[in-house]
Amino acid sequence: MSRSGTSGAVDTLAAAQALSTELRRRADEVEQARRLPPDLSHRFAAAGFYRMCVPEAYGGLELPPCDTMRTIETVARADGSCAWCVFIGATSGSVLAVLAPEAAREIFRRPDVLLGGVFAPHGRAVATEGGFRVTGRWPWGSGTENADWVMGGCQVIRNGEVELAKNGAPRSRMMLAPADQIEFFDTWHVSGLCGTGSTDFAMNDLFVPERRAAGLGVDGPLARPLYAFPQFGLLAMGIAAVAMGLARAAIDELVSLAGAKTPQGSSRSLAMRPAAQSDVAKAEALLRSARSLYYETIERAWEAARADGAIGTEHRRDVRLATTHATRASAAAVDLMYELGGGTSVYRRSPLQRIFRDVHVATQHMMVSPSTLELTGRLFLGVETDTSLL
Repeated sequence: MSRSGTSGAVDTLAAAQALSTELRRRADEVEQARRLPPDLSHRFAAAGFYRMCVPEAYGGLELPPCDTMRTIETVARADGSCAWCVFIGATSGSVLAVLAPEAAREIFRRPDVLLGGVFAPHGRAVATEGGFRVTGRWPWGSGTENADWVMGGCQVIRNGEVELAKNGAPRSRMMLAPADQIEFFDTWHVSGLCGTGSTDFAMNDLFVPERRAAGLGVDGPLARPLYAFPQFGLLAMGIAAVAMGLARAAIDELVSLAGAKTPQGSSRSLAMRPAAQSDVAKAEALLRSARSLYYETIERAWEAARADGAIGTEHRRDVRLATTHATRASAAAVDLMYELGGGTSVYRRSPLQRIFRDVHVATQHMMVSPSTLELTGRLFLGVETDTSLL
């Protein structure tokens, strides 16, 4: 049972561990399909993965964030694409906390409902009577082809003018629509995380009622500790959890082959070479130290949320720093293992090549980009900073 005490008999971490062997066995199938097979998505829903961030009041698990991230990390040790879909489905559920209760219940009618979509405001939502006319196209729609509801971030247009937030930036809202009203495009031909089905999708002059327009940073979320964490923060945390799981998988894979592999031109196994011993130690240090900072920082923010009902800028800063650092340290650990694997690493039969490709797609996400280090660095230096995306 989760430490939150809200999950009843649902133990998502145990479910992730139980599924791991099958996910490793089906990793090639997932990658070749370029999307999560529907049967796996249904099993993830049954395991509670997509309910981890859904409010308990609407039938969700509302787990503490560390519990959710450990579940995602465990799935990533088995397969990165599966873990990415789990993290998107899980964190997308948090948007229900900013909707009116009747709208949230309308959407989350069953415990296996899956939400997916993109927070970036690539669409335009023109205010009209009772709601909005929405037009836009969004990339990186991970898992959306398996979703029941799809959401896309939009700039809001009222009376011909872009609606602005207090900081003068365009105000965005997430527009939620049934999946059968969404147009999907076959665009996901990529180097890594191939099985995530992160296709482009579009809404074409689609009417979205006011009740299904979620105002991130505008509408007050449910007064529960989990929703003191901003959606962008949860998103970044999920990326890091995937990266850390991939790094652990890479180290485990290298260690398993090191005793049997004798590099060309050497009389000693890879495990007996000092350079290999050093690099495995470096990878362990990179991953373990980054992982410790990551979970320690999230746990401190969680304690503040439980005590105060809010998370201040300091905690948000530290969580963002820890997530970016964990992602990039994990990629560095994977690089060390990939290079140690030598020629073995380049073959499709080696998990190391897929892990290498997967982690280097994860690092490209804007939520863990180098600019996030600039953002947190400005805060450490006391420089005036826009923290709306922190």
